[in-house]
Amino acid sequence: MPSASSSLSDALVIRQDGDAVATLTLNNPNKLNALSSAMIKTLSAELDAIATDTSVRAVVLTGAGKAFSAGHDLKEIIKAPEPKPSGELFGAYSTLMLNIARLPQPVIARVNGVATAAGCQLVAQCDLAIASTDAKFATSGINLGLFCATPSVPLSRAVGKKAAAEMLYTGRFIDASEAQRIGLINRAVGPEVLDVEVANLALEIASKSPEAIRLGKRLFLAQLGLPLEDAYAMAARAMTDNLQMADTRAGIRAFVEKRPLPTWPCPPGPSSPEKTHKT
Repeated sequence: MPSASSSLSDALVIRQDGDAVATLTLNNPNKLNALSSAMIKTLSAELDAIATDTSVRAVVLTGAGKAFSAGHDLKEIIKAPEPKPSGELFGAYSTLMLNIARLPQPVIARVNGVATAAGCQLVAQCDLAIASTDAKFATSGINLGLFCATPSVPLSRAVGKKAAAEMLYTGRFIDASEAQRIGLINRAVGPEVLDVEVANLALEIASKSPEAIRLGKRLFLAQLGLPLEDAYAMAARAMTDNLQMADTRAGIRAFVEKRPLPTWPCPPGPSSPEKTHKT
């Protein structure tokens, strides 16, 4: 249901919950959901609330109107381009990106339209992304003389060095099919089925053990930057930790005994004295 903090009409971010999925909608369509300091602050607060909400197992992030997000509010930026205010703005947005990475629940970008500069960064930072075939993507700051430095961080990790470099150095727009080809999004679908595709993915994730998903997301992102030997060591420890969880033991027992898989999360069994971890 919508967040009670403000009305749907004037809230910069609308939250709606259902079936263990929280949907956050950037809600400034007249400005193509530009990421103003107020928008960043509001989105950060909503993510902080979700991080401790054990009823939420997956998050969908989208934009109202015809755009996902056109990036930072350039009118706001040019009014105060000095180091202190601009540093605070870009620092706050970088913190928001880190919060998405650290959020226990996977975040799915539902890209309904244009996603440029910091908006493209937001798509790249999300764990998963499904886009309408009408969507367009660009790190277009270079066209204005402003290199998309912070967008380069998740973009290079999502699509690789060469594809990221071409987007960053040219500012050229790419369509959804190209975004899928280079790995910026999981898939492009017709606008008429976008909601169904996103909902199916979110509900599929929400149906899994929240403990296993939480551990898995943390491990998956942490091992990406490690040398191979260190990555395997971290992954082995994660699997050992995973096996101590009540959910995991119940799931394995059900499979071995050819019983239906349990509904997550599971209470500790008689031979599993540990408590179920909270998400």
